[in-house]
Amino acid sequence: MNQTDMPEDDEISLLDLLQVVADNLRLLVLAPLAAGLLALGITFAIPPTFTATTKFMPPQQQQSGAAAMLAGLGALGGLAGAASGLKNPADQYVAFLKSRSVQDALIDRFKLTDRYETKFREDARKALDANVQVASGKDGLITIDASDKDPAFAAQLANANVEELGKLLNRLAVTEAQQRRVFFEKQLTNAKDNLIKAEQALKASGVSADTLKANPQSAVEGLAKLQAAITAQQVKLASMRGYLAESAPDFRQAQTELAALRSQLTQAEKQEPAQTGGDGDYVAKFRNFKYQETLFDLFAKQYEIARVDESREGAIIQVVDVAQPPERKSKPKKALIAMMTTLAVGFALLLFVFIRQALRGAAQTPESAEKIGRLRHAWGRAIGRRPTPPSSLGA
Repeated sequence: MNQTDMPEDDEISLLDLLQVVADNLRLLVLAPLAAGLLALGITFAIPPTFTATTKFMPPQQQQSGAAAMLAGLGALGGLAGAASGLKNPADQYVAFLKSRSVQDALIDRFKLTDRYETKFREDARKALDANVQVASGKDGLITIDASDKDPAFAAQLANANVEELGKLLNRLAVTEAQQRRVFFEKQLTNAKDNLIKAEQALKASGVSADTLKANPQSAVEGLAKLQAAITAQQVKLASMRGYLAESAPDFRQAQTELAALRSQLTQAEKQEPAQTGGDGDYVAKFRNFKYQETLFDLFAKQYEIARVDESREGAIIQVVDVAQPPERKSKPKKALIAMMTTLAVGFALLLFVFIRQALRGAAQTPESAEKIGRLRHAWGRAIGRRPTPPSSLGA
């Protein structure tokens, strides 16, 4: 009979738990309410924070030939894009907004080291990063939330992020057309310098009527243009490697055109008569001059094409919603703070009451009392207090 009663005594019934709650009902109700009211009172002493929001659409890029081919493959194109690491283009502009260049520009513009009361720029960047939140949505728009105690300054800070991003994009080559424009701009500058040098060398060699008669200008120009076309085609292939694979049809076609130009150059060099003396020197310089001139014209055309493509891409930031000074504060959320404090304190007190009741019940048996004594002994030794021997505790 005693063996059947033992499991029932060890079990914790719902009535026992309710009895514990009833015995401590005043503590479980009044203490959380007091803590919630105290937290609510503290929130009135916290200065309010205002958040201004601006939304803008980043520059839209035209679909390149490689991207168009991937899009035409349907699901297979999506798998290829995922394998190549293609992501949402808006994420790139979010990274630009969080870059050190934009943050330093904002720090210098608004003197944020003084406003945030920081000694180092790194600390000012951390404070700015905490007060400015940037996120990109599925709709392709980028949202900037700027928080500050001054609502007018919060709106200025949000709008300034967009302005500094525009300045940064003017210095960077982000889109494919911008990259081609920068590439051919460098090539055009080098070709212009070489053209000036070739022209000066040609003038220094002197021009005679006998030389012009002995060396027809059309033959020399034809050979120089072929050499310039080969160089321009090689540069074009180098630029295409940045966004096309070597197995792409456009890239193979460009390689075929380069091979044909080299074949034409070889035949033209075989048909050209040999020159000697001053005539040969003049012809070489004249050919170099025409080569540089043709190369300059080819690069100029490619540069203008890249500029037109860049303008068509619309590399401007289109602001959808300009940040306005907010009328309502965003923080602190007084009701939420008071409610969460009340629930947290209530749960902690409920746990405390149950643990205290369990320890009191366990102390009534000798075996449990001995375990509690050992626990107190270990705890006292851990915190550095002089422990009481477990034997005396059991006694």
